[in-house]
Amino acid sequence: MASTEVSPTVVNQQGLDIRPTPREEMDLYPLDTFLYEFPGREIKINFEMPEFTAICPFSDFPDFATIRLEYVPNERCIELKSLKLYINSFRQVKVFHEHVINVILEDFVSACDPISVEIEGDFHVRGNIKTVVRASYKKR
Repeated sequence: MASTEVSPTVVNQQGLDIRPTPREEMDLYPLDTFLYEFPGREIKINFEMPEFTAICPFSDFPDFATIRLEYVPNERCIELKSLKLYINSFRQVKVFHEHVINVILEDFVSACDPISVEIEGDFHVRGNIKTVVRASYKKR
């Protein structure tokens, strides 16, 4: 008798079951903002977050990184405590390096509508490979 079960399509050479956390299930802490009292005066704000952690969807092991973010505020600035809690909320999220930087960039832009943002994820060496991912946004 033939089985009617359909096996999932293998999309990687190792045959591993890779399941990143879907965006809608990430349960990330919301980014909060406050009014920038000097709109039109461009300043650069830099954050360095050296204790970033997320879970590798391939291995289920933690990935560690330093996240660097520089932005020019438009009318709103990011509130630091919410940024800390937001970044820390990735600790239980399965996400690839390339994707997490884009998720952070999208959420940051959505929260404060900056003039520009540059973000870098400097991930610790894993398996003799060091990964650095950069993304940017500029308001049109």
